[in-house]
Amino acid sequence: MKKQKLSLYVAGALLAMSGGAQAATDMTFGGYIKADVMFSDYGNGAPDSGSLSRQFYVPGTIYGTTGNGKQVVDFQARESRFNFKTVTDLEGHKLTGFIELDFMTHTDGNERVSNSYSPRIRHAFVSYDNWTVGQTWTTFQNPGALPENLDFVGAAEGTPFVRQSLLRYTSGNWQFSIENPETTVTPLGGGGRITSGSGVVPDFVGRYNFSAASGSAFSVAAIVRQLDLEQVVGTTTYDTSELGYGVSFAGVIPVGKDDLKFTATYGEGLGRYMALNYANAGVLDTNGEIQTIKSFGGFVSYRHWWSEQWRSSVTLSGFSADNDVALTGGAVNKEAYSGYVNLLFSPSKPLTFGVEFMHALNEREDGSDGDLNRIMFSAKYAL
Repeated sequence: MKKQKLSLYVAGALLAMSGGAQAATDMTFGGYIKADVMFSDYGNGAPDSGSLSRQFYVPGTIYGTTGNGKQVVDFQARESRFNFKTVTDLEGHKLTGFIELDFMTHTDGNERVSNSYSPRIRHAFVSYDNWTVGQTWTTFQNPGALPENLDFVGAAEGTPFVRQSLLRYTSGNWQFSIENPETTVTPLGGGGRITSGSGVVPDFVGRYNFSAASGSAFSVAAIVRQLDLEQVVGTTTYDTSELGYGVSFAGVIPVGKDDLKFTATYGEGLGRYMALNYANAGVLDTNGEIQTIKSFGGFVSYRHWWSEQWRSSVTLSGFSADNDVALTGGAVNKEAYSGYVNLLFSPSKPLTFGVEFMHALNEREDGSDGDLNRIMFSAKYAL
């Protein structure tokens, strides 16, 4: 991503922090403009206009709407984003601030007249030396291993994908964080998802990043979290908690000029951390206690450079949840798979045109399923 930079000397606002000395601050802004055209074929009927899966592929949302047509086309520029960053040297200490906005996921606009959608916060954090506080990628995720797909997430089933508020400490290759807890639970017998923000124990994450002499880069991450539900649902009062955990291994392996990217993740009670919350973290049993749900997900993506300007990526992604059907019922998500192939052309470094085909299949425990075929055209200009 191309950055525009300004170097300023900031004195007044930083005098207190720098002991009265003048501090040098670099300010940069970046982002990109991206326009998408998506031709989609939903096997069970397309979701309504403005629905989330009409913006990008979200496993578990492609079962469709009975009575709607199957083929739809969507034009959008909602992925376009803007960010602003400052880096200040405070007598040998590095102070960084970063904020980024885009326009995805909101339903507070429409396609009738102005296509006016509100900006949303993607990242908003401050770092001081080894400490980071604010909202950014969860430490459990390695965003550097994500494939180069035109879909907003790409490999949605196979990767941890969460941005949230956290406090993180980095020491060399190690990262440790406490992060915002949020529990998602399936009611006994199935039904609407129960989302609980109760409990006072944050999610704990540790990650180790390492590389090889060949240029390969890897990460191993682990998470421990308390699933907690303390609230009244209907006429039933719940007060239950359970331990969840997970591990994730990700990497980028150079193959000449090409590269291979992958992520593999397993856990009990991962829930929202995987596959955009395709499965919940747990289910309530007959005693009103949380039982964790096991899950596994992963993807592999190979990117080949045809020339300096042309490249393609082939991506395969999948996720599976081990539901106890006696507790969850059959109308819960079981497995999701998707495949992508694209062709990208960059006539100059900041400008990219591309076309991508994707196929996705989701299946529930009762055997019902939904599928999506999509051809996507994109134009992207990096600021």
